[in-house]
Amino acid sequence: MLDIAFVKPALPKSGALVLLIAEGEAPGGLWEEADTATGGAIARGLAAGGFKGEKGKTCVILGPGAGLTRVVAVGLGKTDALSPLIAEQAGGAACAALTREDSAAIAADGLAAPLAAAVAMGAVLRAYRFDRYRTTQKPEELAKLTKLSLLVEDQTRARTAWAGLKPVAEGVFLTRDLVSEPPNVLTPAEMAERCKKLTELGLKVEVLGPKEMGRLGFGALLGVAQGSVNEPRMVVMHWQGAAGSGRGRKGKTKPVAFIGKGVTFDTGGISIKPAAGMEDMKWDMAGAGCVIGLMAALAGRKARVDAVGLVGLVENMPSGTAQRPGDVVKSYSGQTIEVLNTDAEGRLVLADVLWYCQEKYDPAFMIDLATLTGAIIISLGHDHAGLFSNDDGLSQQLQAAGVQTGEKVWRMPLDEAYDKQLKSDIADMKNIGGRPGGAITAAQFIQRFVNGKPWAHLDIAGTAWSTKDAPCIPKGATAYGVRLLDRLVAEFFET
Repeated sequence: MLDIAFVKPALPKSGALVLLIAEGEAPGGLWEEADTATGGAIARGLAAGGFKGEKGKTCVILGPGAGLTRVVAVGLGKTDALSPLIAEQAGGAACAALTREDSAAIAADGLAAPLAAAVAMGAVLRAYRFDRYRTTQKPEELAKLTKLSLLVEDQTRARTAWAGLKPVAEGVFLTRDLVSEPPNVLTPAEMAERCKKLTELGLKVEVLGPKEMGRLGFGALLGVAQGSVNEPRMVVMHWQGAAGSGRGRKGKTKPVAFIGKGVTFDTGGISIKPAAGMEDMKWDMAGAGCVIGLMAALAGRKARVDAVGLVGLVENMPSGTAQRPGDVVKSYSGQTIEVLNTDAEGRLVLADVLWYCQEKYDPAFMIDLATLTGAIIISLGHDHAGLFSNDDGLSQQLQAAGVQTGEKVWRMPLDEAYDKQLKSDIADMKNIGGRPGGAITAAQFIQRFVNGKPWAHLDIAGTAWSTKDAPCIPKGATAYGVRLLDRLVAEFFET
């Protein structure tokens, strides 16, 4: 992770300098000092580039003088609209322009300490790289930037704000690492082993194997896994951070619960997917990856909440032992499911884990995340996750957290009319409802295993992976959901 320091404002004698400039802002502070030191080169460069401080705009001035290798101007937009999210995006834009620098300084002398910390957060998130399997990179392909100094007036407050953000960044990185791993490495067993390492943060971690799940009656989850030589796992992660946790406190609050679909590779099973693009199915475990990163973030920042995270980990493969279209399985809830399409497997995994969660932990609410349907991408593209919920209050809280973090959600309908599409001729339900409203009927299926508990389902198929760079997200795994749900907890559920 990029090394972040908060230091007293002073014009650096060498290296790169980033200027954060609001729209219509007159030169002042370090900006004015740097321009004077470079003989007006910065003002001339900004004028030549037509830079006016608009949000998201950047202007790079190479070799302006005074020992500086480059000056990067980043627009903040209008001052009255400045928010932590805009500050983060500015930090990400700055980092993207500094790839050829070993170290750099960002002039944040005009920002409040929390906003300066947000700039650091954006830069750190944008600096992420997954290079674990690269062995032949050329020197110019390697990341050079290792240290970033924030020049800020109130260093103490900025460091305090950063101390609360850094564990969240680490949770994001953990999720991105998991989602980026190749499927021959990240099997269900390996993913469970990585969860165990979170005990170092204070989490309690339990792992259930196929025998334990078989005794419990996880027929839906085990049916998905039965075609693979890589055996399934379910992992339960506990964080007890609410006031009085672990000391027999009276009036104990119910935990908040997060559940993730963890299909470490999805061929579609017997209902096999087309070969083109199947490699993308290594990230069909992104929902589980998010839950793991979220639990690490909550533990890392010592969140004042009791939380439980559950992930169902399977590999969906075609073989002589694989589940067949037409099979009927009995879920942990006791309800039977006619499996008409083995590629509609994520909902089967969630069915057993959700019922187990609400039965064993009686949480205040449950939120599940899953790369569940291509239909949600057709509906919403890649800018919003689909939100389905039986609780208006929880939906509104998720929407508010999405606006604050940039991990946006859009509420979709749930209705009895869609539920009728799941009627089976021989079982309690079938696992697909046809092409119309595919993301909705998938959510309707999952709702049958919620048992009335306040619940939200996030279909993140369109947001878990990015094919292009974004301000705070390099191309690849996004870790969508970690910051959204961390903000949800911090804003509404900490004691």
